[in-house]
Amino acid sequence: MKKYVGAIDQGTTSTRFIIFDRGGEIVAAAQKEHAQILPKPGWVEHDAAEVLFNAIEVIGAAMRRAAIAACDLAAVGITNQRETTILWDRRSGRPLYNAIVWQDTRVDAAAAAYAKNGGMDRFRAKTGLPLAGYFSALKLQWLLNEVPGARSLALAGDALFGNIDAWLAWNLTGAAGGGLHLTDATNASRTQLMNLATLDWDSELLREFDVPRAPLPRIASCSEVYGEITVPPLRGVPLAGMLGDQQAALVGQACFEPGAAKNTYGTGCFLLMNTGPKPVQSRAGLITTVAYRFGAEAPCYALEGSIAIAGALVQWLRDNLRLIEKSADIESLAREVEDNGDVYFVPAFSGLYAPHWRPDARGIIAGLTRFANRGHLARAALEATAFQTCDVLAAMAQDSGIAIQELRVDGGMTVNDTLMQFQSDMLAMDVVRPRSVETTALGAAYAAGLAVGFWRSRGDLPADRGAARRWSPAMAPARRAELYAAWQKAVSRALNWAC
Repeated sequence: MKKYVGAIDQGTTSTRFIIFDRGGEIVAAAQKEHAQILPKPGWVEHDAAEVLFNAIEVIGAAMRRAAIAACDLAAVGITNQRETTILWDRRSGRPLYNAIVWQDTRVDAAAAAYAKNGGMDRFRAKTGLPLAGYFSALKLQWLLNEVPGARSLALAGDALFGNIDAWLAWNLTGAAGGGLHLTDATNASRTQLMNLATLDWDSELLREFDVPRAPLPRIASCSEVYGEITVPPLRGVPLAGMLGDQQAALVGQACFEPGAAKNTYGTGCFLLMNTGPKPVQSRAGLITTVAYRFGAEAPCYALEGSIAIAGALVQWLRDNLRLIEKSADIESLAREVEDNGDVYFVPAFSGLYAPHWRPDARGIIAGLTRFANRGHLARAALEATAFQTCDVLAAMAQDSGIAIQELRVDGGMTVNDTLMQFQSDMLAMDVVRPRSVETTALGAAYAAGLAVGFWRSRGDLPADRGAARRWSPAMAPARRAELYAAWQKAVSRALNWAC
């Protein structure tokens, strides 16, 4: 009997392979970072070939650590950074250009031009998304128009488009020798080319964005046997699960009931609420997205608030300002001071995402006096993530009419007790972290395992609904209101910068 399932967790800064047992416990894991390519201000790229190479390397490393072979794995799932866009040659398998990362701002002007005819919400009824350079459609349009020969290859069916999930799946199942060109409904819902009602590519949207249908992958469910992996050391293992990273975390947190919400604190910060079998159109600046679709079941939808910069701000302090030596040092530095010293950091490096959707915003540090020191900057950086989450949660309550009772959290930043306590204080609600913060990979493992019967049903999943750590609010309401008002003032100063 197969003992394990595996999950490829391909993120914005690194790739991991994690092996889980039937109890959802981690057996082994391996991780490797990839380069962040920044050719121009606002441009963010990845070398797709490097990402693939790293994925294969960490798969081998984790399997060696677990002392297992392919025959021990029941299935493998993929979870990935969403919206990041790749166009590659079907015949050679080589990318035609670097992957354009979700944070990239090069097509913001194109989004603004589209918005002049019908506004930012002109495609929201079909896609659940506002017009923004964040999503894949305009990134793909840029590749087709700006990369020499790309459009002709695409029209001939010799160029393939996909987000990272499709790129990995195609390469793992045969590449140019017959690789499967597919994506899942969660990733497809982030392209701005899929119709939320039909879960298929929409002909009107393809015409509007001038994108041919030929390069687009087949849209599959999140949990089904797509085919067998052909690449060592996973040769013969079913590829059976695929979810965008934030939807995977929702599944990993067992948020299967309408109203259940989670927030993932990673490079960015992403808050999702399960809204059930019908999509809820947002009036408060959120995204309507597919939460998951298992096999032939009806899809489940979610409201999402996407924050571009969370952990990336800590990395920026580490790499660009050299304020800290390693990311984990941010908490001890922040604890050197009692409060933020009236310093506020708005990390609008790529504009502000939900609920503002202001590509003209840029990062600012406000409230500086000679009293401020590096500890205040560190604390302001952590607090920025919590403040942005407050903005999104307020919009979510407005859209859904549901008062969230507690916030389930995961991701690397949740090991930071200072941040989590401040988050609880600012939300005036409990913040709950599960025993394992690797819920993104766990969600992909759940999807793959369900497809092959490793787990019989969702009720059979070893979902940890208890809390390994719970933070409860301890801040006086007047102080909470004072801090949040100052944050909103700082946000107002960041607007209209790049216009």
